[in-house]
Amino acid sequence: MKKTEAIAQLGGSIAEAAKAVGVTYHAVRQWPDVLPQRIADRVQAALWRRLNSQALLEKAVEGKHQEA
Repeated sequence: MKKTEAIAQLGGSIAEAAKAVGVTYHAVRQWPDVLPQRIADRVQAALWRRLNSQALLEKAVEGKHQEA
């Protein structure tokens, strides 16, 4: 995975990527252009958490609509 792809997928900015992965802005700035597997894994985990939380939110909203 490339650094630019990871940043784009995690919100489009270094600050958003850092927040999603749980590291500092400066840590993301120091990532190499091609991410090592350990960093790519953290990016994938952050993306999974984001997608999973969105799915849970959609289910909760859907459940409220069915109750009404």
